[in-house]
Amino acid sequence: MTGWYAERAPGGSARGVIGVMLLALLLVAAVPVALLAAVIMMLLGHLVGGLALFGGSVLAAGVAVALAGMSGLRHLRKLLSGASFRVVPLDGSPYSDVAEPPGSDYADIVRLDRSEYTEIR
Repeated sequence: MTGWYAERAPGGSARGVIGVMLLALLLVAAVPVALLAAVIMMLLGHLVGGLALFGGSVLAAGVAVALAGMSGLRHLRKLLSGASFRVVPLDGSPYSDVAEPPGSDYADIVRLDRSEYTEIR
């Protein structure tokens, strides 16, 4: 049971991606608050300061979202290219990389070509 928990715990790279994503979400959520503060500042006569506050918050949120996207894609590529990524077959079989044997001892089995498969939705 301890091995399962060790496999499920995120590594350092995953923690970094999660941290950057949370920072991006926090900065995006702060943009409306910065807009409200900028409008109040502009009503009080600080036009340049209000525009700078709102522009800076939008710029910071945009940079954080771009950084989170790039680091997330890099982490995903590393995950997919590594050997630690396991593909689980849809039929529940534990043998995902073992090919089906070419012959069978059963007489009533019909083998189909790829062209004869039908997709059921």
